[in-house]
Amino acid sequence: MEYDCLIEVLKSKLHRAEVTGANVDYEGSLSISEDLMEAVGIVPFEKILCGNQSNGARFETYAIPAPASGGQIILNGATARLGEVGDLLTILSFARMTLEVARGWKPSVATLSNGNREVSLHAPVAETPESYTAPMESAITG
Repeated sequence: MEYDCLIEVLKSKLHRAEVTGANVDYEGSLSISEDLMEAVGIVPFEKILCGNQSNGARFETYAIPAPASGGQIILNGATARLGEVGDLLTILSFARMTLEVARGWKPSVATLSNGNREVSLHAPVAETPESYTAPMESAITG
């Protein structure tokens, strides 16, 4: 039985992202090297969920781009208290889509190593089916 609803599925994942800095005085967010954001399709100011593999902390914030090719992962604001330089994070973003689209969806997943400079892409985003309509647009228009 099909339901006319939207579900949240994994859109992007940066696995084993090493924290390179922390700035408690910043207003908030997680700075991510722009090339890493682009590698998995995270856009500036997108909501993200982070899990700290080193201490078990989980938190939601938003992504902001740091200069490309620097491998930067910087905890800002309150999140700076949830980790230390050298901790490993899993950074996740999600998308809402119909069950039909979700069944063929493949998230973009990258595993990082060597100071966040080596990226191994495991599953690039699947091509969007022609029948796909923007979830938020269809939710707003009914």
